[in-house]
Amino acid sequence: MKKIIYISGLILFISSCESRTYEEISDKTPIAQTVRYETDIKPIINANCISCHSAGGPASFQPWTNYSQVKNNIDNILDRIQRPAGDPQKMPQGGSLSASQINTFIKWKADGLVEN
Repeated sequence: MKKIIYISGLILFISSCESRTYEEISDKTPIAQTVRYETDIKPIINANCISCHSAGGPASFQPWTNYSQVKNNIDNILDRIQRPAGDPQKMPQGGSLSASQINTFIKWKADGLVEN
């Protein structure tokens, strides 16, 4: 009897899991103001990326410690932060930026990669 209950519970648990894409869970609220590197992007980079993408970090070969470096890598950054969970190329490793943070990067590029 325990085995039947256990198997039933396991089946219910597995069938209740769902896979949601970034598009399904992303915050659709548009960002009204112009996104700027210094005020909007740099704090996200410093909090989530700089530990790897700076001197001595595992990704020091691709530093993102200043505006030009981030600007020149924006397409790669956008690709990597928008990958699905479980993709080994997803960044930041071991976590994910929020939908709002990802949208901030997207808007920054659309706004023309404004520095200040």
